[in-house]
Amino acid sequence: MRIVLSGIFISGGLFFFMVGTVGLLRFPDMFTRAHSAAKCDTLGAMLSLIALVIYNGLNIVSLKLMLIILFIWLTNPTATHLIAKARYEQEVNNNEDI
Repeated sequence: MRIVLSGIFISGGLFFFMVGTVGLLRFPDMFTRAHSAAKCDTLGAMLSLIALVIYNGLNIVSLKLMLIILFIWLTNPTATHLIAKARYEQEVNNNEDI
């Protein structure tokens, strides 16, 4: 049962990684690409790491994986927001110079 459940979570994670990659290739501008990358990468990584936690069972490695999940959950959206904000400010400053 653990292997089947882990396989389902890994498949879900790979699906979201694939959707994020397609979004990076198809969306027209930086802001929509950043949105696609942030959402899909965060969810894909979390699902993949949850699959590893389920596969390993409860031990010290699972605790470390859960801490990595928490770290990704906090840092990935924050980093994407800061990158998008910097790009927006760059565009605003370029338009003021004209």
